[in-house]
Amino acid sequence: MSKILAIVAEYNPFHNGHLYHLQKSKEILNPDYSICIMSGNFCERGDTSIINKWSKTEIALRYGFDLVIELPVLYSISSAENFAEGSIKILDAFDDVTLSFGSECGNLDTLDSIAKVLYNEPKKYTTILTHELSKGLSYPKARENSLLLYLNDVRKYANILSNPNNILGIEYLKAIKKLKSKVTPFTIKRIDEGYNSLKVQDKLASGTAIRNLIKNNKDVKDLMPTPSYNILIDSIKHSKIITDISIFEKEIIYTLRKMSVEEIANLQDVTEGLENLIKQAVNSCNNLEDLINFIKSKRYTRSRIQRILLYALLNITKKDIRDSYKVTPYIRVLGASNYGKSLLSKLSNPKLKHPVVTSVKKFMDTNSNKILKNMMEKDILASNIYTLGYEFDSKANLDYTKKLIIK
Repeated sequence: MSKILAIVAEYNPFHNGHLYHLQKSKEILNPDYSICIMSGNFCERGDTSIINKWSKTEIALRYGFDLVIELPVLYSISSAENFAEGSIKILDAFDDVTLSFGSECGNLDTLDSIAKVLYNEPKKYTTILTHELSKGLSYPKARENSLLLYLNDVRKYANILSNPNNILGIEYLKAIKKLKSKVTPFTIKRIDEGYNSLKVQDKLASGTAIRNLIKNNKDVKDLMPTPSYNILIDSIKHSKIITDISIFEKEIIYTLRKMSVEEIANLQDVTEGLENLIKQAVNSCNNLEDLINFIKSKRYTRSRIQRILLYALLNITKKDIRDSYKVTPYIRVLGASNYGKSLLSKLSNPKLKHPVVTSVKKFMDTNSNKILKNMMEKDILASNIYTLGYEFDSKANLDYTKKLIIK
């Protein structure tokens, strides 16, 4: 049986830290194949991908992935819980898969002890959580406080629960338990600054830091592997980068102004009367930053608000997200290596419960599952809206016309 390394990533953009993670994972696990489950044009914290999903696929294949699979947008811009669960559902199509994820702590047992609490939800923990939420805290902060109180070891767990990659890793572990998945988890400690152990001693910086440098016209050549940097520069040259969600601020404000309070209430993550505050904000604000600051509070984080703004832009409702939990998602293949084509052929088994999509047109014409077709329609809409941010050549329906990338 072939051993498969899987990495779930946004590659926004692909930088030296990502290359370190991939190389280190291959060195330790020695897989027969490497697959990437990748966010498309929009990402988890309610933001845009700086370059489009096909350019990111080119980069991933160039650095040694054998298969690149798009994480449907209903998962990719959702909460960490749904992001992780969607990823694990896709990986369950494969046998003998090890999911390697980066984490700040680098200790799988420690992360798993937290995942067990979140999965089992013991009564003592839920009681503490209810009390913390009653203080008006955001759900992530209330959950962090509750776990610290329940686990009763601040020294061991405090830093873990305040770091985003640890939190996402915990969600992967929880999803594996919930789905009774056969995926094997593995974590590599992140190196966040200074120099790494790659052959070329390049500097490390986070994707957020790199995107901020690009927005301020700073050179990021030392922070990215050369081919990844060259593709980024080519995208900039052709005015095909989307630096952040503010590129779509007029579309978002227009959409929300057009929506009724009831329609806003049906958007995912809108709860507790937040729709009224959003409607008040959008009727008085003329730019995205003012809109976000109007709504933001101790209870409602910036990431949550940005996700809601994307839900409005992409018309993603609570029902859409509920439905995404109910189905086994399709495997939308964006690209494959010549070697990886043999892995792709193994997925062509008609008994496989995951539909394999290499042609969007064929999938939309032949698949009868309404939930899956709706998921794909959101992916198509996401691409169509994304290209509106281009200065030139803003073509629609690229999901139909772009061919499978083979390297």
